[in-house]
Amino acid sequence: MIAIVILNWNGKAMLEKYLPCLIKNTGKEAEIYVADNASTDDSLEWIANNAPQVKTIRLEKNWGFAEGYNKALKNIDAEYYLLLNSDVEVTEGWLEPMLSFMESNPEAAVCQPKIMDMYDRNKFEYSGACGGYLDKHCYPFCRGRILNVVEEDHGQYDTVFNIAWASGACFMIRKKDYWETGGLDGRFFAHNEEIDLCWRLRMKGRKIFSVPMSKVYHVGGATLPKSNPQKTYLNFRNNLTMIYKNAPQFLLGRVMRERLVLDYIAALTFLFKGKKDDFLAVIRARRDFHKWKHSFDKDREEIQKTRVEGIPTSWSDFMYFSILWRFYVNRQKTFKELFQRRTPLFPIHSYFQWRI
Repeated sequence: MIAIVILNWNGKAMLEKYLPCLIKNTGKEAEIYVADNASTDDSLEWIANNAPQVKTIRLEKNWGFAEGYNKALKNIDAEYYLLLNSDVEVTEGWLEPMLSFMESNPEAAVCQPKIMDMYDRNKFEYSGACGGYLDKHCYPFCRGRILNVVEEDHGQYDTVFNIAWASGACFMIRKKDYWETGGLDGRFFAHNEEIDLCWRLRMKGRKIFSVPMSKVYHVGGATLPKSNPQKTYLNFRNNLTMIYKNAPQFLLGRVMRERLVLDYIAALTFLFKGKKDDFLAVIRARRDFHKWKHSFDKDREEIQKTRVEGIPTSWSDFMYFSILWRFYVNRQKTFKELFQRRTPLFPIHSYFQWRI
């Protein structure tokens, strides 16, 4: 019924540390797969000798996160895929709440658990926390993480909640939804690809949820640390590409103009902090986005054409405010604080309320 799929690239140390826990805490309703992106360590040999019940898929080269999963999942038949990072420690009973929720809610395409920090176990983890959103400029933030501020978990988000995107660190999706929406965009290689997929799903009328009754712990940054210039490059390039693919026409120009200013402010901030490589990564990301954006024209046309009638033109994926303004000017640094001075938690479905 469930295929738990770990994409691995030279991750033997992570597999040694966290795969035994996954095997121990996974019942008969799921099969575990490791798809290997042409590792040069002996990851597959270690699995064969120490975890023979885990199925393996050997890919011929390093396809990256997005296309690696696409290649691997084509070889797997299951009602649900659960994409899981190799640096995730699952907990006892972690799988059942997500499966039960998906079985009881056919409108749900994707769900994620509560994702906690491996090394500061009372805090949410940066990459997904308790479910993600986008602000009016398509900057991602989470229930439990606003920009670089990560909250402690006091049960404040312990309710099932409709979210805009679920973290690829631990991500359950129906096979049918995955392939009908085209899967992850392999051109992204890594970063923002799960947000892009969730956006496309929501425009088709499907829903994304956080199911915090399930809990996992994530190391984070196991492939690329947060300060890595290559990660900066991929995040900026792919985020702009995601906007170009998915944003409705009446918002696209405005968002792109405002992002032009904000991205160069971000680049200069890196430079003033002495992070020259990150500065150059932002400049290169914007340059490369403009070089390749028209290769996504057909994708954009198809996405806009197939949007389900009655689904708000992206408002279901955006909050109506600027997260940068609320964080740096209003000093609102937790998810709950974002909504204390203004209107409700839910996005405002009106163009005239598209404001700071």
